Amino acid sequence: MHRFFKFLRIMAVEIRKIYSRKDIKRFIQFANDLYKDCPYYCPPLYFDEIAVFDREKNPAMEFSDFQLFMAYRDNQPVGRIAAIINSKANEAWKVKNVRFGWMDFVDDVEVSTALLDAVRDWGKEHGMTAMNGPLGFTDWDHEGLLIEGYDYVAPLASLYNYPYYVQHMEHYGLVKDEDWIEYLINSPSEVPERLSRVAALVKERSHVRVDKVKNAKELVRKYGLTFMDVLDEAYQKLYNFQPMTQRQKEYYRDIYFPILNFDFVTIIVNEKDEIVGVGLGMPDISDAVRKCGGKLFPFGWYHILKALRAKQIEHFDLLLIAVRPDYQDKGINSIFFDDQIPYFIKYGFRRVETTSILEKNIKCQQQFTIFDHKQHKRRRAYIKPIE
Repeated sequence: MHRFFKFLRIMAVEIRKIYSRKDIKRFIQFANDLYKDCPYYCPPLYFDEIAVFDREKNPAMEFSDFQLFMAYRDNQPVGRIAAIINSKANEAWKVKNVRFGWMDFVDDVEVSTALLDAVRDWGKEHGMTAMNGPLGFTDWDHEGLLIEGYDYVAPLASLYNYPYYVQHMEHYGLVKDEDWIEYLINSPSEVPERLSRVAALVKERSHVRVDKVKNAKELVRKYGLTFMDVLDEAYQKLYNFQPMTQRQKEYYRDIYFPILNFDFVTIIVNEKDEIVGVGLGMPDISDAVRKCGGKLFPFGWYHILKALRAKQIEHFDLLLIAVRPDYQDKGINSIFFDDQIPYFIKYGFRRVETTSILEKNIKCQQQFTIFDHKQHKRRRAYIKPIE
């Protein structure tokens, strides 16, 4: 009898492996259709998603393998998921994990179970001993299931999911592996005097200064890829992090540097003109991306470019702050905020939203205590042994 009901469940939800470019487009579009009536969801940039799954374009493919799956019922799509093995991260952390990401599904436990089973089975076939996610190919992809903060707009740089996803994860037997938290900050109207004093003292004691580069060409000319090297060094101990390859560094440089407003880029250098700290952010462009559904053509590029180049900005996304390990615990972050707050004021920011910060990273969290802030979101990575 047990086998009979299992057979019925498998027949009710059909899992299909996704390979062709046409099917990958359906895979991407599924999430946009699922969230079409959700005011908090921000669709990904379409060209970016296509490139992620291109084995020739995405440099993570040098050390990763993946398989996409879609769930169908009555020939209608009801879910999707990506199974990923990042061999470089597995080696660094001494694990055999298959990651799952890009997981979206209707509120049906048969669908979510079938999708996760597909990842489990694929991972087992490849010698993996645990499943872990939601994660991307690397830390530079979206990660972490939203478990708090569903009534806030998702920036382009983060995931959004419906609340029911949590129950599906727990039903499957996945348990917490790591949490991230995010903060919403009311932008200050002036640079706190105490912050300026601390920043000046840190500059003097550590013999560092801010080099305010004007554009991507100047950044590359003066510092090459050492900007990326600092990120690698600063984040090497963070959850599941894997150092970037040379090709990855060039890939992210070529994609992201040209679109940055360098008012929001802070480069901190020492007396040898070595980068010891970096920080950057960008205007929240989620409204523009929603307007065009994540597609640049025919008119999406206009809305996005307008948002990126706006002279007055209400909502700002603080993307990253990274300090070289030998300069950590010296107050270098105070220099970043001392440099950036005047621009917050110039552009009229009302709110600043951080990206995900590991729950255990207390030092990183403490840097926001000088501001009027609140923790408004929490994300979770789950894990489960493969038996």
